[in-house]
Amino acid sequence: MNRELFIYNKLHKQTQRDFLGRMQDDKIGCMKIAKCYDREFWDGDRRFGYGGYHYDGRWNVVARDLIQTYNLPQDARIFEVGCGKGYLLYELSQLLPKAQVAGCDISRYAIENAKPEIKDRLSLHRAQDAMPFADQTFDLVFSIATLHNLPLQDLKPALQEIERIGRQHYVCIESYRNETELFALQCWALTAETFLSFDSWRWLFSEFGYSGDYEFITF
Repeated sequence: MNRELFIYNKLHKQTQRDFLGRMQDDKIGCMKIAKCYDREFWDGDRRFGYGGYHYDGRWNVVARDLIQTYNLPQDARIFEVGCGKGYLLYELSQLLPKAQVAGCDISRYAIENAKPEIKDRLSLHRAQDAMPFADQTFDLVFSIATLHNLPLQDLKPALQEIERIGRQHYVCIESYRNETELFALQCWALTAETFLSFDSWRWLFSEFGYSGDYEFITF
């Protein structure tokens, strides 16, 4: 389908960011710490990442939009690539109690500190590695604010696995449309490896055989 959606941006646009302050605050050192995806990234100082990533219910609106957009049934099978502490999966499980929800992340810390109600359905796994599922196992496979953290050579297998294991697909990626947005993204991003414009991402989707929906995060 390759539709451009507006789902995650309802949350993203609510946050105020000091772009220049981050760039001037030992950004190289902070990037090295952030890319470990350990406690400092999730629950340490803001200069290393989230500055404390705790459940507050904000993901409920995203969960509702996903259910409506993809017409997910009560017994839907849903998988998230880059699930972090599983807060969005938890919201989906509350709205669809009969659904089978699961996710993966590369952060052992995030999974060990995940929402208790969802923790046993999360696994340690890299997005670019083959997933242990048959073709079209899930009604929806999605990934939010994760894929731009992969180097370009790892994006192809990651997108192809998302395409393979799901009937419907949605990815949300940091990007830019002009020099101002590129500068802000480069100032703010701690873990991003791939910086591409909207048009370049669309070209890449076509080249790598990704036919699902997408959303771009800008700064």
